Amino acid sequence: MPAAEYRLEPCRSALNPVTGMPFHWSLNPYMGCAHRCTFCYVRAFERRADRPSDDRYGRSIRVKTNVVEVLRAELAKPSWARETVAVGAATDPYQPAEGRFRLTRGCLEAFHDRSSPFSIITRGPLVVRDIDVLQAASHRARVSVSLSIPTIDDGIWRVTEPGTAPPRARLRAVRMLADAGIRVGVSLAPILPGLSDRPELLADAVKAARDAGASKLWTEIVYLKPGTREHFLSTLAEVWPAEAAHIAAMYAKRAYPTREESQHNAARVAALAQAHPRRQSAPQPIEPEPPRIAVQLGFAFDPGFAGDSAA
Repeated sequence: MPAAEYRLEPCRSALNPVTGMPFHWSLNPYMGCAHRCTFCYVRAFERRADRPSDDRYGRSIRVKTNVVEVLRAELAKPSWARETVAVGAATDPYQPAEGRFRLTRGCLEAFHDRSSPFSIITRGPLVVRDIDVLQAASHRARVSVSLSIPTIDDGIWRVTEPGTAPPRARLRAVRMLADAGIRVGVSLAPILPGLSDRPELLADAVKAARDAGASKLWTEIVYLKPGTREHFLSTLAEVWPAEAAHIAAMYAKRAYPTREESQHNAARVAALAQAHPRRQSAPQPIEPEPPRIAVQLGFAFDPGFAGDSAA
């Protein structure tokens, strides 16, 4: 596979407003993702923007060289209400580029310094490098990390997530984060009908996540918009033609699973999670310390934020 090309480009804004999601703000230090997952929903957005969504996707990565400085300026605005920011909603913040450019770490340090909450979604075990920042930030605001591990089957992983670390490496990251007191969960998504939804594979994935210390599990069945659909099905057909044909028939006239299919999948995972409790040896996640409120001249203030207005 050809090496990724890195385009060093500044950005005008760091925080992106989001609608229709459980969070209202997102942050992506990079655009494009070298993980190149075949089912990645971002491929659909790339196609709509007249950019490659096929096998060429993920070979050109935009590095937002000034994103840390821009983020610090945005967090310092009086209007910033310290809402939770989802880091990695559109591209993985711990893809290989982060090992070189360290932009994600810089952004986490900015959140810490402003006591601003954030969540991380990643397939990259490199997140454990930043345990020190995550611990410090967790004492000041709510912090959570979610590792995407839709299956622990090596065969399915190799075909569908060609640029990612093995599932077992991600599970080790979950364990390390949990042992460090970081609030960590596992995203079993996307589940692939006829493949990773097989009862024994789903049970293995849930048990492995809970044994590693995942306090929360989230799951969803794959959805296939134009751009994602073509690449995913063609790649799958090379290895599992019958399963590819089955999924193609399911999604012949739709891009999303039905409500009944999603509810059934969620119920199965919930039942398995109840049957496999989080390991007892994992410590409870760090909780933010209450603000240190002092009273002076009749005004309440927090000494930790005394310099905010001038920063």
